[in-house]
Amino acid sequence: MESLSCLVLKPSPPTRLFFPPRIPQMALPGSTFGFPPSMDYQLPITTAKLALKPIRASTSTVPTTPSTTSTVASSPTAASTKKALVPIGFGTEEMEAVILVDVLRRAGAEVTVASVEPQLEVHASGGTKLVADTRISTCSDRVFDLVALPGGMPGSAQLRDCEILKKITSKQAEEKRLYGGISTAPAVTLLPWGLLKRKRTTCHPAFFDRLPTFWAVKSNIQVSGELTTSQGPGTSFLFALALVEQLFGESVAREIGELLFMHSADDKPRKEEFNKVDWAVSHTPRVLVPVANGSEEIEIVTIVDILRRAKVDVVVASVEKSVKILASQGVKIIADKLIGDAAGSIYDLIILPGGVAGTGQLQKSRILKKLLKEQDAAGRMLGAVCSSPTVLHKHGLLKEKKATAHPSAITELSNPVDGPKVVIDGKLITSMGLATVSDFALAIVSKFFGHARARSVAEGLVFEYPRS
Repeated sequence: MESLSCLVLKPSPPTRLFFPPRIPQMALPGSTFGFPPSMDYQLPITTAKLALKPIRASTSTVPTTPSTTSTVASSPTAASTKKALVPIGFGTEEMEAVILVDVLRRAGAEVTVASVEPQLEVHASGGTKLVADTRISTCSDRVFDLVALPGGMPGSAQLRDCEILKKITSKQAEEKRLYGGISTAPAVTLLPWGLLKRKRTTCHPAFFDRLPTFWAVKSNIQVSGELTTSQGPGTSFLFALALVEQLFGESVAREIGELLFMHSADDKPRKEEFNKVDWAVSHTPRVLVPVANGSEEIEIVTIVDILRRAKVDVVVASVEKSVKILASQGVKIIADKLIGDAAGSIYDLIILPGGVAGTGQLQKSRILKKLLKEQDAAGRMLGAVCSSPTVLHKHGLLKEKKATAHPSAITELSNPVDGPKVVIDGKLITSMGLATVSDFALAIVSKFFGHARARSVAEGLVFEYPRS
């Protein structure tokens, strides 16, 4: 029987971080990422936006089937493939873990998601159930180009108490290979391991006072030699792109950023609303998120995580025969129930995630089609991101409605709005997808609860959000 040397703690309810002092999200300079490998590089707090030069999208980045090999990197050989380890445990922050895995895989990295728990299935901090590729004990003799730790509580404590992971990461630092942590991981995991010595470091604002004062830096991204640290879920894309550049170079990082829609605010307005109506309900809002094999994991996890932070009752339902789905970049997610079991309830909002293969599966589901038509007939809210607005269109649910979608799908819509990240028309909300889904989810929070609630959730994410 396989032995585990991780200290297994009796899990307590995951701790969510909600209202720390606000630090605006910063985007990478438009000219270059340029993280020198042998010296500190700080991205300071600023209001500058990410303005990436448009790069033609590679068709390989939009998988038609669930895949872990769809990348923009140029066909790396087995010998040259960069290998990354992303450990997870009970209470790991799902946005941070999934965005890391998704972005690294898009860049061409061979990413291993390893559980520090006795089982592969891990309950993340917001209730999402992730399935690791392997147990951490199988990774002890492997060499990784990168070890990247997601945050979350008590996830960071679970990682800290895993002796195998400590040895792997300590060896990584000793041999001057890349390692890093985001959110609570620098203060709760790396600091006790002694891996922040003489390294400028940042972390989630709520844990900032735990860092050594002289070396603590209030920036959204901090690169110090082989160590990269970042502040929270709202800076996950920046963290992942910083790691991509160090592994693959500036051009790959730039292209990935463009494919994720990491545009400047001047390029894409945050949102536009038409035919404004009130979404407020007299009860806790109920939201259904149908998922399928090939659905985009960034979109699923970000939407669910942010809505649950706002105290929305979210149900994730699989349209497949199993509750376990394989998302577009190979992340394994366990839904709360099957769509047939979810169909007996009434939802204030149904949101369709994107992903080319996933969208096709959602469109084929007869149960989901019936639910969507009933939702529309009852005058309740509908939402869709990325390629999934085409599902609503093909079911006849976008008549005379303004909507947006992924650039590859927007031409299929009858009344498209090309420009804003998020478009709201009455009781319909749509988004371009990928990195725009944080704005999408926060727009939903604002419609249900008001701007103040959305802003408070954004602060916990360390995500830049308008004051009014």
